Amino acid sequence: NYNVNVSKLAGRVTGLSSTEGTTADLDVRAAYAKSAPVQIQGKLNPLAAKSFLDLKASVKGVDLTGFSTYSGKYAGYAIEKGTLSLDLAYKLENNQLTANNKVFIDQFTFGEPVASPDATQLPVNLALSLLKNNKGEIDVELPVSGSLDDPQFSVGGIIFRVIGNLIVKAVTSPFALLGSMFGDSEELSRLDFAPGRSRIGESQAKALETLAKALNERQALKLDITGLIDPEPDREGLKEVALERAIRVECRKGKGDATAMEFSDTERLACLSEVYKAAKFPKPRNMVGFQKDLPAEEMEKLILANTVIEDEDLRKLARQRAENVRAWLTDQGHVVPDRLFLVAPKDGATPGPRVDFALK
Repeated sequence: NYNVNVSKLAGRVTGLSSTEGTTADLDVRAAYAKSAPVQIQGKLNPLAAKSFLDLKASVKGVDLTGFSTYSGKYAGYAIEKGTLSLDLAYKLENNQLTANNKVFIDQFTFGEPVASPDATQLPVNLALSLLKNNKGEIDVELPVSGSLDDPQFSVGGIIFRVIGNLIVKAVTSPFALLGSMFGDSEELSRLDFAPGRSRIGESQAKALETLAKALNERQALKLDITGLIDPEPDREGLKEVALERAIRVECRKGKGDATAMEFSDTERLACLSEVYKAAKFPKPRNMVGFQKDLPAEEMEKLILANTVIEDEDLRKLARQRAENVRAWLTDQGHVVPDRLFLVAPKDGATPGPRVDFALK
């Protein structure tokens, strides 16, 4: 059960008339539960053939502990503390309703668990961590629109459905919710890599910036990071990476520290030729037994075909992806390291050159 006192109720309606095109002014003040101020102001004409309403209403600081019976029954937890404030704006014209419900919940905290057969099995504490910012505030807007001519239209039903959808989205698609709140709705539950690569490039950094922003604004959240590989594409990708590394090493010989150096096509071909000559595998020879001169494409194909990538190399690649993501989030994203956890991939995990994320 729930009961509440509405006190200090006072108000007035002026200019009320059934004349078409006229509106009355409404002004109502009250106190909800003796402490939360209520204010309703607007213009209306309920006596016209088609009702008109342009209304704004607010209530500030409603104590939520009184709703613990509902919270215990349906969420499985009592409410330890929290206040609710509402700012509502409703406009009705020609039987068309447009409305916005601004909901602000401050310091909402679940208390002791409640044994209830009706309680949801969804992780409501995770939903709370997703919705609540670092100041302990939940600030959402719930728009409503529809036609009063529709017999199925219900303002309360729509609001509860929107709230329900928001909570369900928080626990079933948390990264989609974070993407919509802090970015451009990008997919934040995974980070894709090119085969054989683990470096954080521009596209990966953009997604990680959004993820880091969300984590820093929701410091109750912790992140699991799982590096994954796709065996065949990644095996070929690692071969290509090894070849490019060997060419760079060859081109830098005798040139000191030139890590940022770029090479012309002519220089790269010369270095590729040296790498090819040094490689330990049978090479095509001419009629007199000398090693054939081959075009660059053929040399690369032979080097790649004779490069061996072990399963351990693939495991290292998966872990390197996860480690690089964690390093980026701590160094560039300024996320506290003890909120980030590397997780070994489970047997039978869906393959893919990527890193998967999970929120806790």
